[in-house]
Amino acid sequence: QVQLVESGGGLVQAGGSLRLSCAASGRTFTSYAMGWFRRAPGKEREVGATINWSVGRTYYADSVKGRFTISRDNAKDTVYLHMNSLKPEDTAIYYCAAGPYPPGSWSLPSAQYEYDYWGQGTQVTVSS
Repeated sequence: QVQLVESGGGLVQAGGSLRLSCAASGRTFTSYAMGWFRRAPGKEREVGATINWSVGRTYYADSVKGRFTISRDNAKDTVYLHMNSLKPEDTAIYYCAAGPYPPGSWSLPSAQYEYDYWGQGTQVTVSS
């Protein structure tokens, strides 16, 4: 059974940093992409950043580009989201997700429907 467990959320002041972790288990993720999505209050869930396990290719939404960094530790089956220069508008529930990324694929999946597995989410609150 696939499980994605997020951790690391919390309350931080604007300009601060947080690191989210997503521990993955239950299958081999070599041919998968991992994504961090977020849902802000009153808004639709949107993609933040994605990465593929094997090569480490990354994608960032414009809203987080230059401030957030996605990385993975293959030995630990864990994906991270390093968030710097946080803004109040980054306040959201952050979800980890896993979706197929077959060998030879180029563009990383960035739409929610492309992801099969989801974690429960972790709350990030940025105060002004």
